[in-house]
Amino acid sequence: MNNQYIRREIFCCETCHELKSFWEKEISKQTSYRELEEDRLERSALRKLREQWRQRLERRQRALANPAQRDEQAHTSD
Repeated sequence: MNNQYIRREIFCCETCHELKSFWEKEISKQTSYRELEEDRLERSALRKLREQWRQRLERRQRALANPAQRDEQAHTSD
């Protein structure tokens, strides 16, 4: 369920201090959720895979752009 649809129960607060502390707790919860999500994304292998594919594509583009250089390498490896 999306967080925006969660009903927040706020009972009659005696003072504005209680209301302030309630929202501070809510903000700290959201901050911790955001930090956990950022950590999860940092540990994800997706970034590393994207970088590897980007490098492979760059090498392929360079090889296609310079066919003479590719032929030279093929002849020198024989």
